Amino acid sequence: MEKRWTVLTVTTVGIFTSSLDMSLLVVGLPVLLSEFKTDLALGSWVITVHRLALVSLLAPIGKLSDIHGRVKLYTIGYFIFAVGALLSAFSPSIYHLMGFRLIQGIGGAFMFVNSIAMVTDAFADKGLGTGIGINQVAINAGTVTGYTLSGVVISLYGWRTLFLIDALVGFLGGLWAKLRLREDFAKINSKNEVKFDWKGAVTFSTTLLIVLYVLTMGSKMPSQLSALLIVQSMILFSVFVWIEKNTVNPMIDLKLFKIRTFTIGNFSNFLNGITFASLALLASLYLEVVEGFTPMQAGLTLIPLDLTLIIIGPLSGWLSDRIGTRILTTTGLVVSGISLLILSNITLQMNYILLLTGLIVAGLGVGMFRSPNASSVMGAVPPDYRGVAAGVRSTILNMSMALSTPFAVAIIYLTTSISDLPLASISSELTTQMEVLVKNQLTLGIRNTLIISAIINFIAAIISYLREEELQKTRVKPSEHL
Repeated sequence: MEKRWTVLTVTTVGIFTSSLDMSLLVVGLPVLLSEFKTDLALGSWVITVHRLALVSLLAPIGKLSDIHGRVKLYTIGYFIFAVGALLSAFSPSIYHLMGFRLIQGIGGAFMFVNSIAMVTDAFADKGLGTGIGINQVAINAGTVTGYTLSGVVISLYGWRTLFLIDALVGFLGGLWAKLRLREDFAKINSKNEVKFDWKGAVTFSTTLLIVLYVLTMGSKMPSQLSALLIVQSMILFSVFVWIEKNTVNPMIDLKLFKIRTFTIGNFSNFLNGITFASLALLASLYLEVVEGFTPMQAGLTLIPLDLTLIIIGPLSGWLSDRIGTRILTTTGLVVSGISLLILSNITLQMNYILLLTGLIVAGLGVGMFRSPNASSVMGAVPPDYRGVAAGVRSTILNMSMALSTPFAVAIIYLTTSISDLPLASISSELTTQMEVLVKNQLTLGIRNTLIISAIINFIAAIISYLREEELQKTRVKPSEHL
């Protein structure tokens, strides 16, 4: 098999596994709450802590991979992930499970960021859009598989079996990567001439941790404490920027943002990421709370969205190698906005055709946008910066996903009379009158959120069109911009 396809195969399995793990416990969370006799706020951290580890470590690991080699850290990530999964399977308490999920998140971050950097290295001369398109499909496939697989496995064998499967896949994947991958990246830093920016890494990661903690737990804090933490995060971020500007070898080289395509692609990806991740939440709320679907039924209803995205992703990546990225990314964002406007016509009486059409069009739009955008962003970066560039890109995307829930809930609160909306479930003890009120106001809030999300995508489309158009075969060396 041609070397670059070997790289694509191995890394695609890795990023699929990492993505699957992020959604693995969503369906099974009620089971965990019952077994460990804990509440939703604490139990949800089993999922949140994984995301925190991933988001806070992506950029630092990206820089480390530029120093020590992508293959080495990617392979190490597989084994860290497997160890965390094995420990999770035998967790005696919810707190142990949180700690072991943190370990899994660290391993997943090693796999996630190095995957796309290695694919970019392997396909830099030919077929970059196709390679990244297939790689990106694995992320979406992993997410949807996580929802459906976890439901089946938990029902038949219990939640601990999920982690035993994870551990097996992790160990086998690590061995496969070790045997099949070779470090082809030119190790300009192999002589340890470049020192890692620990000050920047710690400051950056701490800033992200504080922000995400406030986003997930802010409703349970006094408002003064939330405000204090936000101010603290802003101060820390300012310190981080100062450190990066005054460090010889910064963790995040801010010169990357002098590349117009890199900056525009990441910003438009951030805006689309918030609304796309919000869509899954809004659809779940509508189906489960308003229409009375079970979580499994809601998950199955969302499959057309994911399938469309999975099919369109590699096609748009392949097409971007031939016609360029600007048209596809801009059109994809416009189509995404149109899909959200279609879905904003939902009412208390579900129109399945309208819902199905909106979800399919949404998958089409995001599928058209993501792969060409990833190709455009990564292709605009010099080879020796691709590790940190992949880390920055992944961090921005995951930050948008972390912000998506507070974004949606804030709009629902601000545009309706609902003062306290239980996101996990609506109590069966609600009176009929209160139930009708909740459903009416929730539907109104979801519609408003979808309309605002559509506007955000149209704005992102305008921004996306401002990127430089560079076909791969005529691409100017990105280093000229630095």
